Amino acid sequence: MDRSQLLKGLLDIIVLRVLERQDGYGYEILNRLRAAGFDELGDASVYGTLRRLYRAGYLSTYVQPSDSGPHRKYYALTEPGRKYLRQAREAWEDVSAKMRVLFDVPTEGRP
Repeated sequence: MDRSQLLKGLLDIIVLRVLERQDGYGYEILNRLRAAGFDELGDASVYGTLRRLYRAGYLSTYVQPSDSGPHRKYYALTEPGRKYLRQAREAWEDVSAKMRVLFDVPTEGRP
């Protein structure tokens, strides 16, 4: 099964959740996602999602100097972003519970 379509639909929630814990800049966010097991997420998809969430008002940005190179643009959740994440989490938990029921119900003729 190609999981990329499923992940594409969840990318907003995944990125917002990573940023809920701590602000971060692009490369660092990618590393956190990969550390969480999302190795298959492409750099362009994540950076595109960050830009889109920023334009939607769910993220704010600020710049911090870096000792090891150019300044870094950090992303942080806004209050609308926190609200959107809460709503998305509720929707995810609802759908996930319904899917568990579907998968746990035995099919006729199957044990």
